[in-house]
Amino acid sequence: MNRAALADFLRRRREALRPSDVGLVPGPRRRAPGLRREEVAALVGMSVDYYARLEQQRGPQPSEQMLAALARALRLTAEERDYLYRLAGHGVPRRTPLDAHVAPALLRVLDRLEDSPALILSGLGEVLVQNRLAETIFGAPPASGLARSSVYRWFTEPASRDVYPSEDHERQGRSQVASLRAAHAAAGPGSPADEMLRVLLRDSEEFARVWELHEVSRRFEDHKVLVHPEVGRIEVDCQALFTEDQSQCLLVLTPAPNSAAEEKIRLLAVLGHETFA
Repeated sequence: MNRAALADFLRRRREALRPSDVGLVPGPRRRAPGLRREEVAALVGMSVDYYARLEQQRGPQPSEQMLAALARALRLTAEERDYLYRLAGHGVPRRTPLDAHVAPALLRVLDRLEDSPALILSGLGEVLVQNRLAETIFGAPPASGLARSSVYRWFTEPASRDVYPSEDHERQGRSQVASLRAAHAAAGPGSPADEMLRVLLRDSEEFARVWELHEVSRRFEDHKVLVHPEVGRIEVDCQALFTEDQSQCLLVLTPAPNSAAEEKIRLLAVLGHETFA
């Protein structure tokens, strides 16, 4: 672990970012350039003291999980992410078509979306990051394991389907399988996609039946109907923005202007996870 270089790299990357780059309001009385230490710590999910010690060359060696969170918070490119891992004394994560490091370009767009549900997905349907409105509708995904993938949850956790009306379940299931086939073709044998395929073929007769259709697609439906337990059905249009290598997708859900769905999303923005009396 190169403490001096790590501290200098973190400080310089922090000072190079503006609050607006990460979706924060600048606020008054900013005497120093860039983000404050407490802002980076909040984005990462670590204590301010822990982060401060890293910049002061006296912190413990960060875990790989912590480094991944730091790379995302500081909007590092893949090359910068690899450099961060080396400075911290860890091996560089292997780059694959299913790399979970979020593309900074997609994060910059997501940071500016406040009035529409938006989330960034991996090729396996894992929610890599989402805004508050998206979490209000879809909930917080599991932190680890195969259940991070919406494909896996669809065929192993029946309650995960409740966000869609029952008449859409068959179509959504086929879409989930088609996206896994595309991810599996890109990642190949021995990949997380391959592991998921083997588990689902073993554990879900429904999945095995749909897999035999040999459908493949990475496209998202242009129109969706979502179901929220408090406000009911919400009709939205879907806009998908892919990275150049098609490995990640920013999905933005927008209601028609002046529609009932728009009013419901505005209400959810205020309510968050609260329930009606």
